[in-house]
Amino acid sequence: MKSIILCAGKGTRLRPLTHTSAKHLIPIGNKPVLFYGIEAIKNCGIKDIGIIIGETGEDIKDEIREGSRWGVNISYIEQKEALGLAHAVSVARNFLGEDEFLMYLGDNLLKNGVESYAHKFNQGNYNAFVLLTEVDNPKQFGVAEVERGRVIQVVEKPKEPPSNLALIGVYFFDKNIHRAIENIKPSARGELEITDAIQWMIDKGYKVGAEVIKGWWKDTGKPEDILEANRLVLEDIERDISEAKVDEASEILGRVRIEKGTEIINSKILGPVIIGQGARIVDSYIGPFSSLSDRVEIVKSEIECSVVLEETKLENIRGRMHRCLIGKGVYIYHSKDLPRVYRFTLGDHSKVGLM
Repeated sequence: MKSIILCAGKGTRLRPLTHTSAKHLIPIGNKPVLFYGIEAIKNCGIKDIGIIIGETGEDIKDEIREGSRWGVNISYIEQKEALGLAHAVSVARNFLGEDEFLMYLGDNLLKNGVESYAHKFNQGNYNAFVLLTEVDNPKQFGVAEVERGRVIQVVEKPKEPPSNLALIGVYFFDKNIHRAIENIKPSARGELEITDAIQWMIDKGYKVGAEVIKGWWKDTGKPEDILEANRLVLEDIERDISEAKVDEASEILGRVRIEKGTEIINSKILGPVIIGQGARIVDSYIGPFSSLSDRVEIVKSEIECSVVLEETKLENIRGRMHRCLIGKGVYIYHSKDLPRVYRFTLGDHSKVGLM
């Protein structure tokens, strides 16, 4: 079995962060979200992975390289235009050959991985097998109707959903999906929909199975999704501050993980919290569900429930920062200069809340 990971999306809902980096590389618990997908695929015993890339492909190549750190073989497949999930499968046709494969959306995050579902796909002799989760807003998803473990209907963003079971972006297929894609037409939005290809298989009598996943799932496509996924990941971390430099005036409570070379000076940290390498926390408070990346500096400030990317500095902030998503190399400070004015340098689609 092979796998493809779809990473060609532009990440418009995550701007301005995605003006300068691929959305699939935004860290959750200080690890790029794409890494979680590669690890989940590797745990299925899959060695050959094709990553479908678009405009941000070079960023992804630079970070992932050939896959040796995971013991897998990574190939890169360019999708010049994002014309739907089924189109992504078609551009990967030469890579996939006649093999069965796992298709995984690159911004997916699942608590329990997909290994058990890969086993069920193989053992059940399915032509296709999809993972589902119950949602409150099925009109915004591809939705499946299931009877006794078999899918009888799939619809993309239906006005009248047949169920509340949404496809989460993890699919197992055999070679017959290629024939299905050859027989569908673009949807009203001009895309080749994977739901249409699956429905074609159902109509032609192919065996299409499904299972509702156990544990949580997050699509990390929006800022609020990043923060929630970060919270869920931090729920499972273990305490480890053995390589941090912590002075006697500091207090570290709960499940806190601090990487090598980080200094904590006269500060309080209340877990779950993760702090990367070479960071510096001085006269500050770091509250629960915060992830601070490498070389972040927090001075005389308070922050909680937030994600801060590398080499950012927060200094002399009045009030507590809460549910913030802050990019790389940002400097936020309270100016002591007179006259006291607001001074911003902000990129497109930035959001700033003032007290």
